[in-house]
Amino acid sequence: MGKPDTRRLDRAIQETTRKLEAVRRGEMWPLTGSERRAVLAALAGGSYRVMRSKSTGRAERKLETVSVSAETRLIAEITALQTERQRIENEAAAAKAAKKSSGWW
Repeated sequence: MGKPDTRRLDRAIQETTRKLEAVRRGEMWPLTGSERRAVLAALAGGSYRVMRSKSTGRAERKLETVSVSAETRLIAEITALQTERQRIENEAAAAKAAKKSSGWW
């Protein structure tokens, strides 16, 4: 009984961590379609308000809200992947312990 195969989960955790860092840097590529639309709508509304020499507070809050929700989504995804990885490791350890204890020696 070798080590449990967690390469797929490790790769998914790495990718999601990269996405989280990109969101924190303000990049658009890790956002979902609805998040991208919300960002573009806030940018368009904010630029319109700037052209009219008015406050952009609402647009800035919307951008912040979208960023926070994307971060929350990615953190939850990372947590779920790490929990799944831990479950697989625990199952492998239990199977190994059961196999060891079932020997006649």
